[in-house]
Amino acid sequence: MSSQNKDEGGWAKSVWDSERKEFLGRTGTSWFKIIGFYIIFYSFLAGIFVGTIQALLLTLSAYKPTWQDRVSPPGLSHSPRSEKSELSFNLNDVETYLKYAKAMRDFLEPYHEEKQKDQLKYEDCGGSPEEYKNRGDLESDIGTRRACRFERSILGPCSGISDREFGYKEGKPCVIVKLNRIVNFRPKPPTSNESIPEEAQYKVQPNVIPLFCTHKREEDAGKVGEIKYFGIGSGFPTQYYPYYGKALHPQYLQPLVALQFVNLTFNEELRIECKVYGDNIDYSEKDRYQGRFDIKFMVTNL
Repeated sequence: MSSQNKDEGGWAKSVWDSERKEFLGRTGTSWFKIIGFYIIFYSFLAGIFVGTIQALLLTLSAYKPTWQDRVSPPGLSHSPRSEKSELSFNLNDVETYLKYAKAMRDFLEPYHEEKQKDQLKYEDCGGSPEEYKNRGDLESDIGTRRACRFERSILGPCSGISDREFGYKEGKPCVIVKLNRIVNFRPKPPTSNESIPEEAQYKVQPNVIPLFCTHKREEDAGKVGEIKYFGIGSGFPTQYYPYYGKALHPQYLQPLVALQFVNLTFNEELRIECKVYGDNIDYSEKDRYQGRFDIKFMVTNL
Protein backbone atom coordinates (compact mmCIF):
# COMPACT_ATOMS: atom_id res chain seq x y z
CA MET A 1 0.00 0.00 0.00
CA SER A 2 2.87 2.35 0.89
CA SER A 3 4.57 1.48 -2.42
CA GLN A 4 1.44 2.52 -4.37
CA ASN A 5 1.27 5.87 -2.57
CA LYS A 6 4.94 6.45 -3.30
CA ASP A 7 4.40 5.86 -7.07
CA GLU A 8 1.41 8.17 -7.13
CA GLY A 9 3.35 10.83 -5.31
CA GLY A 10 6.18 10.56 -7.85
CA TRP A 11 3.81 11.08 -10.75
CA ALA A 12 2.13 14.02 -9.12
CA LYS A 13 5.47 15.57 -8.29
CA SER A 14 6.53 15.41 -11.98
CA VAL A 15 3.55 17.60 -12.79
CA TRP A 16 3.83 19.98 -9.84
CA ASP A 17 6.84 20.09 -7.55
CA SER A 18 5.74 22.17 -4.56
CA GLU A 19 9.22 22.24 -3.07
CA ARG A 20 10.86 23.79 -6.19
CA LYS A 21 7.72 25.57 -7.37
CA GLU A 22 8.00 23.86 -10.79
CA PHE A 23 5.19 22.96 -13.19
CA LEU A 24 6.15 20.19 -15.65
CA GLY A 25 9.78 20.70 -14.74
CA ARG A 26 9.87 24.49 -15.22
CA THR A 27 9.53 27.43 -12.90
CA GLY A 28 7.15 30.28 -13.63
CA THR A 29 10.02 32.46 -14.82
CA SER A 30 11.25 29.71 -17.18
CA TRP A 31 7.73 29.25 -18.62
CA PHE A 32 7.39 33.02 -19.11
CA LYS A 33 10.70 33.19 -21.01
CA ILE A 34 10.06 30.26 -23.30
CA ILE A 35 6.46 31.30 -24.11
CA GLY A 36 7.66 34.84 -24.79
CA PHE A 37 10.40 33.51 -27.07
CA TYR A 38 7.98 31.45 -29.20
CA ILE A 39 5.47 34.32 -29.40
CA ILE A 40 8.18 36.62 -30.74
CA PHE A 41 9.63 33.91 -33.01
CA TYR A 42 6.36 32.92 -34.68
CA SER A 43 5.22 36.53 -34.91
CA PHE A 44 8.43 37.24 -36.80
CA LEU A 45 7.79 34.31 -39.17
CA ALA A 46 4.19 35.41 -39.72
CA GLY A 47 5.41 38.95 -40.43
CA ILE A 48 7.85 37.67 -43.06
CA PHE A 49 5.09 35.59 -44.68
CA VAL A 50 2.55 38.44 -44.73
CA GLY A 51 5.16 40.90 -45.96
CA THR A 52 6.20 38.58 -48.79
CA ILE A 53 2.59 38.11 -49.90
CA GLN A 54 1.96 41.87 -49.79
CA ALA A 55 5.11 42.55 -51.82
CA LEU A 56 3.99 39.95 -54.39
CA LEU A 57 0.50 41.45 -54.62
CA LEU A 58 2.01 44.85 -55.43
CA THR A 59 3.51 43.36 -58.59
CA LEU A 60 0.20 41.85 -59.79
CA SER A 61 -2.50 43.52 -61.83
CA ALA A 62 -6.13 43.12 -60.82
CA TYR A 63 -7.13 42.98 -64.50
CA LYS A 64 -4.60 40.92 -66.43
CA PRO A 65 -1.93 38.24 -65.89
CA THR A 66 1.50 39.70 -65.16
CA TRP A 67 3.15 37.25 -67.55
CA GLN A 68 1.47 36.15 -70.77
CA ASP A 69 4.51 34.81 -72.60
CA ARG A 70 3.21 31.24 -72.29
CA VAL A 71 -0.37 31.99 -73.32
CA SER A 72 -1.08 30.12 -76.53
CA PRO A 73 -3.23 31.53 -79.31
CA PRO A 74 -6.94 31.14 -78.64
CA GLY A 75 -8.66 27.82 -78.85
CA LEU A 76 -11.52 27.26 -81.25
CA SER A 77 -14.50 25.53 -79.69
CA HIS A 78 -18.03 24.67 -80.68
CA SER A 79 -21.49 23.85 -79.42
CA PRO A 80 -22.86 21.28 -79.08
CA ARG A 81 -19.93 19.41 -77.57
CA SER A 82 -19.95 15.66 -77.22
CA GLU A 83 -17.69 12.82 -76.23
CA LYS A 84 -14.90 12.39 -78.77
CA SER A 85 -16.40 15.34 -80.74
CA GLU A 86 -18.86 13.02 -82.44
CA LEU A 87 -22.39 14.14 -83.28
CA SER A 88 -24.40 11.06 -84.05
CA PHE A 89 -28.17 11.00 -84.38
CA ASN A 90 -31.07 9.32 -86.17
CA LEU A 91 -33.60 11.45 -88.03
CA ASN A 92 -36.34 9.00 -87.03
CA ASP A 93 -35.54 9.14 -83.32
CA VAL A 94 -36.12 12.51 -81.66
CA GLU A 95 -34.34 11.47 -78.48
CA THR A 96 -31.01 11.09 -80.31
CA TYR A 97 -30.73 14.78 -81.17
CA LEU A 98 -32.72 16.55 -78.44
CA LYS A 99 -29.60 16.69 -76.25
CA TYR A 100 -27.75 18.59 -78.97
CA ALA A 101 -30.57 21.09 -79.40
CA LYS A 102 -30.77 21.66 -75.65
CA ALA A 103 -27.02 22.21 -75.40
CA MET A 104 -27.24 24.89 -78.09
CA ARG A 105 -30.20 26.61 -76.45
CA ASP A 106 -28.30 26.73 -73.17
CA PHE A 107 -25.21 28.05 -74.93
CA LEU A 108 -27.19 30.87 -76.57
CA GLU A 109 -29.02 31.88 -73.38
CA PRO A 110 -26.84 35.00 -72.75
CA TYR A 111 -27.44 36.12 -76.36
CA HIS A 112 -31.17 36.75 -75.97
CA GLU A 113 -31.99 40.24 -77.21
CA GLU A 114 -33.91 41.23 -74.07
CA LYS A 115 -30.77 40.62 -71.99
CA GLN A 116 -28.79 43.17 -74.02
CA LYS A 117 -31.06 46.22 -73.76
CA ASP A 118 -29.23 48.01 -70.92
CA GLN A 119 -27.51 50.99 -72.56
CA LEU A 120 -25.03 51.24 -69.68
CA LYS A 121 -23.78 47.70 -70.24
CA TYR A 122 -24.12 47.16 -74.00
CA GLU A 123 -23.52 49.12 -77.16
CA ASP A 124 -24.15 48.62 -80.86
CA CYS A 125 -20.91 47.85 -82.69
CA GLY A 126 -22.23 47.55 -86.23
CA GLY A 127 -23.52 44.75 -88.37
CA SER A 128 -20.40 44.46 -90.52
CA PRO A 129 -16.71 43.90 -89.65
CA GLU A 130 -14.98 46.99 -88.29
CA GLU A 131 -11.67 47.88 -86.63
CA TYR A 132 -10.85 47.08 -83.01
CA LYS A 133 -13.04 48.94 -80.54
CA ASN A 134 -10.87 51.21 -78.37
CA ARG A 135 -12.18 51.03 -74.82
CA GLY A 136 -9.04 52.29 -73.06
CA ASP A 137 -6.17 50.52 -71.35
CA LEU A 138 -6.65 47.79 -68.78
CA GLU A 139 -5.09 49.90 -66.02
CA SER A 140 -7.01 53.09 -66.84
CA ASP A 141 -9.59 54.66 -64.53
CA ILE A 142 -12.45 54.13 -66.96
CA GLY A 143 -13.78 51.17 -65.00
CA THR A 144 -16.27 48.66 -66.36
CA ARG A 145 -16.46 48.62 -70.16
CA ARG A 146 -19.56 48.20 -72.23
CA ALA A 147 -19.88 45.07 -74.34
CA CYS A 148 -20.83 44.85 -77.99
CA ARG A 149 -24.28 43.46 -78.58
CA PHE A 150 -24.49 40.21 -80.49
CA GLU A 151 -28.07 39.23 -81.20
CA ARG A 152 -29.03 35.65 -81.93
CA SER A 153 -30.89 36.67 -85.09
CA ILE A 154 -27.50 37.20 -86.76
CA LEU A 155 -27.13 33.40 -86.79
CA GLY A 156 -30.08 32.96 -89.16
CA PRO A 157 -31.66 29.50 -89.15
CA CYS A 158 -29.11 28.43 -86.52
CA SER A 159 -30.31 31.01 -84.00
CA GLY A 160 -32.92 28.73 -82.44
CA ILE A 161 -35.58 31.42 -82.84
CA SER A 162 -37.66 29.81 -85.58
CA ASP A 163 -36.25 26.28 -85.31
CA ARG A 164 -35.70 25.01 -81.77
CA GLU A 165 -34.10 21.84 -83.15
CA PHE A 166 -31.39 23.81 -85.03
CA GLY A 167 -31.89 21.83 -88.24
CA TYR A 168 -31.28 18.41 -86.68
CA LYS A 169 -34.85 17.30 -87.33
CA GLU A 170 -34.39 17.82 -91.09
CA GLY A 171 -30.87 16.38 -91.23
CA LYS A 172 -29.36 19.87 -91.69
CA PRO A 173 -27.56 20.24 -88.36
CA CYS A 174 -26.10 23.50 -87.05
CA VAL A 175 -22.91 23.98 -85.05
CA ILE A 176 -22.02 27.24 -83.33
CA VAL A 177 -18.34 28.20 -83.20
CA LYS A 178 -16.48 30.64 -80.96
CA LEU A 179 -12.92 31.80 -80.29
CA ASN A 180 -12.02 31.29 -76.64
CA ARG A 181 -11.35 34.38 -74.57
CA ILE A 182 -7.85 35.69 -73.80
CA VAL A 183 -7.52 38.94 -71.85
CA ASN A 184 -6.22 41.83 -73.97
CA PHE A 185 -5.68 39.60 -77.01
CA ARG A 186 -6.23 41.14 -80.44
CA PRO A 187 -6.55 38.50 -83.17
CA LYS A 188 -4.99 39.84 -86.35
CA PRO A 189 -6.69 39.18 -89.69
CA PRO A 190 -4.44 37.54 -92.30
CA THR A 191 -2.46 40.01 -94.38
CA SER A 192 -1.62 37.53 -97.12
CA ASN A 193 -2.90 34.28 -98.60
CA GLU A 194 0.37 32.37 -98.27
CA SER A 195 -0.74 30.27 -95.29
CA ILE A 196 -4.35 29.91 -96.37
CA PRO A 197 -5.61 27.05 -98.58
CA GLU A 198 -6.75 28.19 -101.99
CA GLU A 199 -10.34 27.11 -101.36
CA ALA A 200 -10.50 29.34 -98.25
CA GLN A 201 -8.90 32.46 -99.69
CA TYR A 202 -12.22 33.92 -100.81
CA LYS A 203 -13.17 34.37 -97.14
CA VAL A 204 -10.30 36.81 -96.43
CA GLN A 205 -11.57 40.35 -95.88
CA PRO A 206 -10.57 43.34 -93.73
CA ASN A 207 -11.33 43.39 -90.01
CA VAL A 208 -12.48 39.80 -89.69
CA ILE A 209 -10.84 36.54 -88.64
CA PRO A 210 -12.04 34.08 -91.29
CA LEU A 211 -13.36 30.63 -90.45
CA PHE A 212 -13.31 27.83 -92.97
CA CYS A 213 -14.45 24.22 -92.69
CA THR A 214 -13.90 21.31 -95.05
CA HIS A 215 -13.57 17.53 -95.10
CA LYS A 216 -10.78 16.11 -92.93
CA ARG A 217 -10.22 12.93 -94.97
CA GLU A 218 -9.86 12.68 -98.71
CA GLU A 219 -12.39 9.86 -98.84
CA ASP A 220 -15.00 12.30 -97.50
CA ALA A 221 -14.53 14.75 -100.36
CA GLY A 222 -17.88 15.34 -102.01
CA LYS A 223 -19.80 13.79 -99.11
CA VAL A 224 -19.85 16.79 -96.77
CA GLY A 225 -21.79 18.94 -99.18
CA GLU A 226 -22.51 22.64 -98.78
CA ILE A 227 -21.65 24.43 -95.54
CA LYS A 228 -23.44 27.70 -94.86
CA TYR A 229 -21.87 30.32 -92.59
CA PHE A 230 -23.91 32.75 -90.50
CA GLY A 231 -22.40 35.60 -88.53
CA ILE A 232 -20.86 39.03 -89.00
CA GLY A 233 -18.65 38.64 -92.04
CA SER A 234 -18.95 34.85 -91.68
CA GLY A 235 -16.09 35.09 -89.19
CA PHE A 236 -15.00 36.85 -86.01
CA PRO A 237 -15.10 40.66 -86.44
CA THR A 238 -12.33 42.63 -84.76
CA GLN A 239 -14.58 45.28 -83.16
CA TYR A 240 -15.41 42.69 -80.47
CA TYR A 241 -11.78 42.68 -79.34
CA PRO A 242 -9.96 42.99 -77.05
CA TYR A 243 -11.62 41.29 -74.10
CA TYR A 244 -10.88 43.08 -70.81
CA GLY A 245 -11.55 40.21 -68.38
CA LYS A 246 -14.38 39.44 -65.98
CA ALA A 247 -13.72 42.41 -63.71
CA LEU A 248 -13.87 45.07 -66.43
CA HIS A 249 -15.95 43.26 -69.07
CA PRO A 250 -18.54 41.25 -67.10
CA GLN A 251 -21.19 41.35 -69.86
CA TYR A 252 -18.80 40.54 -72.70
CA LEU A 253 -20.29 38.44 -75.49
CA GLN A 254 -18.00 36.68 -77.91
CA PRO A 255 -18.89 36.96 -81.58
CA LEU A 256 -20.20 33.68 -82.93
CA VAL A 257 -20.28 31.91 -86.27
CA ALA A 258 -22.97 29.36 -87.03
CA LEU A 259 -22.35 26.55 -89.47
CA GLN A 260 -25.18 24.68 -91.14
CA PHE A 261 -24.47 21.46 -93.03
CA VAL A 262 -27.32 21.42 -95.50
CA ASN A 263 -26.69 18.22 -97.47
CA LEU A 264 -24.55 15.78 -95.53
CA THR A 265 -24.33 12.24 -96.84
CA PHE A 266 -26.43 10.06 -94.56
CA ASN A 267 -25.44 6.73 -93.00
CA GLU A 268 -21.71 7.43 -93.27
CA GLU A 269 -19.21 8.74 -90.75
CA LEU A 270 -17.83 12.08 -91.93
CA ARG A 271 -14.91 13.98 -90.41
CA ILE A 272 -14.89 17.75 -90.83
CA GLU A 273 -12.12 20.17 -89.83
CA CYS A 274 -12.65 23.87 -89.10
CA LYS A 275 -9.86 26.45 -88.85
CA VAL A 276 -9.52 30.14 -88.20
CA TYR A 277 -6.82 32.09 -90.00
CA GLY A 278 -4.86 35.06 -88.67
CA ASP A 279 -1.34 36.44 -88.47
CA ASN A 280 -1.10 35.66 -84.74
CA ILE A 281 -3.08 32.42 -84.71
CA ASP A 282 -1.10 29.17 -84.77
CA TYR A 283 -1.89 25.48 -84.54
CA SER A 284 -0.44 22.76 -82.35
CA GLU A 285 -0.32 19.02 -82.77
CA LYS A 286 -0.50 18.70 -78.97
CA ASP A 287 -3.72 20.71 -78.73
CA ARG A 288 -6.32 19.86 -81.33
CA TYR A 289 -8.45 22.86 -80.31
CA GLN A 290 -5.76 25.51 -80.77
CA GLY A 291 -7.05 27.57 -83.68
CA ARG A 292 -8.97 24.61 -85.07
CA PHE A 293 -11.10 21.59 -84.27
CA ASP A 294 -12.43 18.57 -86.06
CA ILE A 295 -15.82 17.00 -85.62
CA LYS A 296 -17.42 13.74 -86.71
CA PHE A 297 -20.93 13.53 -88.06
CA MET A 298 -22.97 10.35 -88.31
CA VAL A 299 -26.50 11.03 -89.51
CA THR A 300 -28.72 8.02 -90.06
CA ASN A 301 -32.23 7.82 -91.48
CA LEU A 302 -32.79 4.08 -91.20
